[in-house]
Amino acid sequence: MLQLLSCRAMSTVASRKVAVILSGCGVYDGSEVHEASAVLTHLSRAGAKTSIYAPDKDQHHVVDHTAGSEMSEKRNVLKESARIARGKISSLESLSTANYDAIIVPGGFGAAKNLSNFAVEGPNMEVDQGVSKVLKEFHSAGKPIGLCCIAPVIAAKLFDGVEVTVGSDQEGDARWPYAGAAGAVKAMGGCHVVTDVNQAHVDAKNKVVTTSAFMCETAFHEIYDGVGVMVEEVLKLA
Repeated sequence: MLQLLSCRAMSTVASRKVAVILSGCGVYDGSEVHEASAVLTHLSRAGAKTSIYAPDKDQHHVVDHTAGSEMSEKRNVLKESARIARGKISSLESLSTANYDAIIVPGGFGAAKNLSNFAVEGPNMEVDQGVSKVLKEFHSAGKPIGLCCIAPVIAAKLFDGVEVTVGSDQEGDARWPYAGAAGAVKAMGGCHVVTDVNQAHVDAKNKVVTTSAFMCETAFHEIYDGVGVMVEEVLKLA
């Protein structure tokens, strides 16, 4: 009997359809590639069916990842995200909430520059209209939302009192160079929960699951493991 119930549970998870929103390709101006890959790998291993989306618009700017300096060229968020998606990607405006059981947003500065303008405005940020519409629809439908790295600030802006984590809230710790984002979460009316990099926080009321990922300066496998916990908890709620 237990084996039968376990098989049924696995079958249920495997049937889940999950949308993933990317924000470009590259940590400084788009999606953090390793976080995006970890999300897709953990979803694949769980047997979930995944579709990838991105806004069809110009990036906030383009960064030379060898020097960290801004470049004069323009790039499109959807076309850059297609590099990670291996070409299998759709414009965010075509995403129908009714077709999915959950949605996940990997981090990277693209979440703070292309999906929102948090990198420029901080707590006074605005969320991209298309991103706001989709996430609010998932939230209203009671469908889980997963976010990692800096992306949880988007949930803090959209959902009053939501509980999220960006890891530590102690500024000055070299291991957590972006801990100041926790203060921004609080300034926007969210509740920040301190976690370590291998953990995720579940706001069961709002069905929002977050993990710090590369908000922490640590080994790649620890980022991968923390993202895996986030994905697992999202699928449990779906």
